[in-house]
Amino acid sequence: MDRREFLLAAGALTLAPAARSLHAFPAAAPGASKPDHTIRITRASFEVAKGRVVQTTGYNGGVPGPLIRLKQGVPVTMDLVNDTAAPEFVHFHGLGTSILVDGAEEEGSPVLAAGAMRRITFTPAQAGNRWYHTHAMAMADVTRGAYSGQYGFLYVEPKGDPGRFDQEVFLAARHWEPTVVHRGDPNNDWTVTYGISSLGERALGHGEPIRVKEGQRVLFHLLNASATRQVTLALAGHRFQVIALDGNPVPQSQTLDAVQLAVAERADVIVEMNNPGVWIMGAPRDQDRSDGMGVVIEYAGRTGEPQWKPVTAVPWDYGQFAGGAVGSRAEVEHVFDLEFHMMPDEGTAFNRWMVNGKEFPHTDPIRVKRGKRYRLALHNGHEDGHPIHLHRHLFEVVKLGDKPVSGLIKDTVNVPRDQTVEVEFVADNPGPSLLHCHMQHHMDYGFKTLIDYA
Repeated sequence: MDRREFLLAAGALTLAPAARSLHAFPAAAPGASKPDHTIRITRASFEVAKGRVVQTTGYNGGVPGPLIRLKQGVPVTMDLVNDTAAPEFVHFHGLGTSILVDGAEEEGSPVLAAGAMRRITFTPAQAGNRWYHTHAMAMADVTRGAYSGQYGFLYVEPKGDPGRFDQEVFLAARHWEPTVVHRGDPNNDWTVTYGISSLGERALGHGEPIRVKEGQRVLFHLLNASATRQVTLALAGHRFQVIALDGNPVPQSQTLDAVQLAVAERADVIVEMNNPGVWIMGAPRDQDRSDGMGVVIEYAGRTGEPQWKPVTAVPWDYGQFAGGAVGSRAEVEHVFDLEFHMMPDEGTAFNRWMVNGKEFPHTDPIRVKRGKRYRLALHNGHEDGHPIHLHRHLFEVVKLGDKPVSGLIKDTVNVPRDQTVEVEFVADNPGPSLLHCHMQHHMDYGFKTLIDYA
């Protein structure tokens, strides 16, 4: 049986960056050794459903990009190659890299020009479910940025092995065929709709099923790789034991009927394969599954049409995964209040966004001192939930509305409508660090700011 080292072996998680000795080179010298991995940005074409061919940009000619497995504490070298005619950035999401490696233009990461190659090296210090994706701006061009097929899993294998499973499956949720639309009154704002979606490599019913055996414990690594859409996933006839969020073990594991993932969030879940048959893992909403958001799970020796059972998705609550009483923490140096606002419709796609009354690049930076702990109070008064991502650092979720919580470590947190979520991070990875909404059209149009070290 395939018993890989389990992500809970990450050891004592801290809010420290994943590595400090990170550097990058403009290109590999002639005759240099081969890299451990190559990420090549190319044109890609694939049949997402029967007769529905997607033409996009992907990694290494496919969608999603190759699964990259690294080992905790072991240096890795990668070549980034841009075979397209447009400049690009490759972002390593959830890793505490240097600015040169992180892949964010706003921080000063070097652009990967059309036709260029760059060699990078870094040492991942924290284990778990991370991912890599483009960080190019798309603006109104819905063939660029996160609307394209530039995404893939990056999994850092831990040093130890306190948990066991029999099979491991990586599944990314994705929406395709984007179209810009205006929602009109009373919303008076712009959004993106999609023609089809996928869970894994293809839409529901297209491609091979995931094959399992009765009695197995299957570890599913789930990712919402959509540009703008939240997803909810369930497996008919089974339940999810949630053991990690954003690659970080949760203080309180929970067994649930469904998991909810905002854009860029990940969840690691164990499923006990104890209900033989042919089932569907997918969205509880019928229309979403009809649009392709699902995959077939087939037990050995079982045939027939895939079955679905209605699932009632309860409101998602981060607090159920957090620890109990708030433990001792380093003293907070300062609390930064951040309010998000949408600008009035100007008649052209898309709406612009502000943080504390200013849109990037005119937002006020969050100024910090190395080694100090800071709190960010994220206030959302808009109807959309906002998945807020902090680059090059992890943070601890410390308050959900009026409820204090502890121990939940993430890199992306969804801030629901008319709510406040508070997080704390340690400023120990110097250099500008981007804080932004991970919805592509929000980030493109001003919804971001920088953490700036003194």
